Amino acid sequence: MNSLIILFVLPLLIIFSYLFDAFARKTKFPSVILLMFTGVIVRSITAAYGFEDFGFLDDLIPVLGTIGLILIVLEGALELEIRKEKLPLILKGFLAALVLLILNIIALHWVFVNLLKMTSQLATLSAIPLAIISSAVAIPSAAGFLKQDREFIVYESTFSDILGIMIFNYALRQFEVKEALVGITPLASLFLQILGVIVISLAITYVLFQLLRQIDHHVKFFLILALLILVYAFGKLFHLPALVTIFIFGIFLSNVKSLLPRFLKNYLDLDHTEKELHEFHILTAESTFIVRTFFFLFFGFSIQLSDFNTSQPLFYGALIVLVMLALRYIYFSVTTFRLKPSSLTYMSPRGLISILLFVQLNEVSFIDLSNSPIDERVLLVVILSSMLVMLIGTLKKPSPKEESITSDFEPETPVTLDLNIDIPELPDNDSEEPLN
Repeated sequence: MNSLIILFVLPLLIIFSYLFDAFARKTKFPSVILLMFTGVIVRSITAAYGFEDFGFLDDLIPVLGTIGLILIVLEGALELEIRKEKLPLILKGFLAALVLLILNIIALHWVFVNLLKMTSQLATLSAIPLAIISSAVAIPSAAGFLKQDREFIVYESTFSDILGIMIFNYALRQFEVKEALVGITPLASLFLQILGVIVISLAITYVLFQLLRQIDHHVKFFLILALLILVYAFGKLFHLPALVTIFIFGIFLSNVKSLLPRFLKNYLDLDHTEKELHEFHILTAESTFIVRTFFFLFFGFSIQLSDFNTSQPLFYGALIVLVMLALRYIYFSVTTFRLKPSSLTYMSPRGLISILLFVQLNEVSFIDLSNSPIDERVLLVVILSSMLVMLIGTLKKPSPKEESITSDFEPETPVTLDLNIDIPELPDNDSEEPLN
């Protein structure tokens, strides 16, 4: 392809992505869908002009997706404030991510084994990617929500990403050595591994923070991003949950004042540090925007509409989405004591993580995917359907009385057993100083 054409196409795609993002903020229509359809259209145009050799996308898409995942988790963590009064909200986000993830895996495993006649191993490894909420889609789509609802979505989707990848790698390792998934020894080993990763993550966070403070070179933020990607690569090499490191690093940077011990604050110029962290956040957000844009554009570009020559992928995809939606509806109904939960019920889009893990699954030698009914076509249907469900469920403008996490977790009528943890209403003021 002519280089001049590329110079025209690439900036136009970025401009279109910016317009899609602005449109999404106004209408709540996921910009990701528009990006993927743009990729499909561009693929059709290039095919009409005789360009058919796009094998490089098989290697490019996983790389872009991984970098996008790192940046998205980092950006989400940088936006979170850790305060004592927010701990219940963090706990609710974590529990929602963990419980729904496990329930979805169990339910989809049963459907795949009993209805689609898949082997137990293949059913488990196919169910895990489909059970994970995509923070790459959920976080931008929650921009118009109330502050507490938006923060809940950030916590839930981020925890879902991290936990989902950990469970997927754990399952792969157990199946590879032909050991059971559930057992005292493997679960204890997993728990110790997580503790070890947390300790290592804290040490890496401290080192990176010191580098961020002490480097005088005018280019240093991209150095930090490069080191984070390197940390993730090492974690993946040794089958460790490296996303935990990214998340902890982001949380620490966004809450330096509240997390640093008092005696260390006397040795730091916190005002200057906060200014640099703000600049780092801007760089991260814009880098995330670029990487996410081209990931979903290339993913859409890799789709050939001719592959959808049967209704089977549509049926399987719709079945999976219905199972996930039913479980999420039941969960929020039970935990909120309401038969009509809020718009949060519909905020469970699938996307980047599901694609990445499916790509990784194709590289596993001991699993045969040649005759699997759950393929990339089904994955695409699930992604698009879950996004459309999210769109339909959030069309109604939320109001503070009916849509806040706080009110959702309060029972409508007095009950004897009260599982609610009250979250005090906070003023929507981002400039408020965090508690020490």
